[in-house]
Amino acid sequence: MHVRVLYTVPEAMELLNLSRTTIYALIRTGRLRTVREGRSRLVPAAAVDAYVALLMDEAA
Repeated sequence: MHVRVLYTVPEAMELLNLSRTTIYALIRTGRLRTVREGRSRLVPAAAVDAYVALLMDEAA
């Protein structure tokens, strides 16, 4: 079974249920890490997990 390790911004938007504007604001502030491959901006699955963990920590 193949597991995804990188997501496009639209896929990350869907995973996190956030708007494009919010995703790019999170990227700009460093709360959501991304990588570049050529001209593409990709969101590592680990960065999605880290962002969710950050939200959980802030909620506690």
